[in-house]
Amino acid sequence: MPGYESVIGLEVHAQLNTRTKIFCGCPTAFGAPPNTHTCPVCLGHPGALPVLNRRAVELAVRGALALDCDIQTESVFARKNYFYPDLPKGYQISQYETPLATGGAVEIELRGRTRHIGLIRLHLEEDAGKSIHDGIADSDRYSYIDLNRSGVPLAEIVSRPDIGSPEEAYAFLQRLRSMLRYVDVCDGNMEQGSLRCDANVSIRPEGRQKLGTRTELKNLNSFRNVQRALEYEIARQGRIVDAGGEVRQETVLWDATAGVTRPMRGKEEAHDYRYFPEPDLPPVAVDPARLEALRLELPELPAARKRRLATSYGLTEYEAHLLTLEMPLSDYFEEVARTCDNPKAAASFILNDLLREQKQARGEEGRIPLPAAHLAGLIRLIDAGTVSGSMARQQLFPEMVRSGSTPEEIVRSRGLEQLSDDATLRTMIREVLASHPAQLEQYRAGKTGLLGFFVGQVMRRSGGKANPQRVSELLEEETG
Repeated sequence: MPGYESVIGLEVHAQLNTRTKIFCGCPTAFGAPPNTHTCPVCLGHPGALPVLNRRAVELAVRGALALDCDIQTESVFARKNYFYPDLPKGYQISQYETPLATGGAVEIELRGRTRHIGLIRLHLEEDAGKSIHDGIADSDRYSYIDLNRSGVPLAEIVSRPDIGSPEEAYAFLQRLRSMLRYVDVCDGNMEQGSLRCDANVSIRPEGRQKLGTRTELKNLNSFRNVQRALEYEIARQGRIVDAGGEVRQETVLWDATAGVTRPMRGKEEAHDYRYFPEPDLPPVAVDPARLEALRLELPELPAARKRRLATSYGLTEYEAHLLTLEMPLSDYFEEVARTCDNPKAAASFILNDLLREQKQARGEEGRIPLPAAHLAGLIRLIDAGTVSGSMARQQLFPEMVRSGSTPEEIVRSRGLEQLSDDATLRTMIREVLASHPAQLEQYRAGKTGLLGFFVGQVMRRSGGKANPQRVSELLEEETG
């Protein structure tokens, strides 16, 4: 909005990669029949007592270390009191005044500019159940409750209001998800609800320090919807202020189908939840020796790896950024680059051809559909002049993915070796020139862009097997 600046803070709920819930032994696996992964503890039965899952604490600490947070020596669980049908206890066990970790930052890059988005805190809490409002025969009259998610362990990561645009919010979420996946804290699957985001947004006149009235956006189930919802809400608030009105502090739902936000309820403040220490759980103390061991277990993180790939392999910052969003892809790139000794070609094939095939492939999410040795072999064939780059991309690469064969096997079986014999190429070139006298005359008169036309005709005549660089050189000789 011209004349205004937006102020955005994000609250991200990351499901921790544990086999069981945070306070009981029920499984956390996705997709079970409704209300089958439950017990008296996560159903909130009277007298049932919580027992903290040690693995959930360790994973939250790993995430906090990756985000450069300050781990507190002692943190305390609290009861967050509110009523909702999918919260059987009538309160959620969370952390409030003394969270597990504070501070930290996420490094983002947008349009070649690097920024650090500060974090306020990372704390542990349990998830609520799920209200189902559609998809069942009588959903027009009833809502249903599935409590399988009740008690699933979460790390809530709260950013500072440092985010200045919807694009920055998208970049923040993308990099945060990447970091959590690198350290195996969260699988980051937004479709299954294991990574969820709420956004707080306000606007203020440019240059003013005082924050405007904020709204909270919910029902944001993808990075793109976070960006779209923020864009809409910023514009909506701007229209209200321009018309002389006042923005209401409220929670709004994002309607992705209609592309609008809709009021849900008034925005709560912390005192509305009547926080008090959880009487059934002792404070959490992190052992310094265990903390140091977890720190030493951390892998190379995305930001550091991005800088190393750009420096060591001569990649652009953008190429290195894309290649480090997922650790398996980074590992794959480095294996291909080392084997073929052509990192730029490896990056190009991976970021264009491989990711396209990966997106279209069915089955396991993120599965890389081609062995690194096969892609490295293909690049070596191109560099050796055995096949052309266009043939490699248009014919060999798709066939390698489909069949699982090596590039050498496909070239031999289909006779696809690149044609580089000058005598044969000259014969084809002369035939092409003779077939297009008008274009030849225009080329000799100075229309040099027709050279590409002639190269294309020779490539077609050769069935794509001619060496295009040599064809271009011989064409200049024949037309000189």
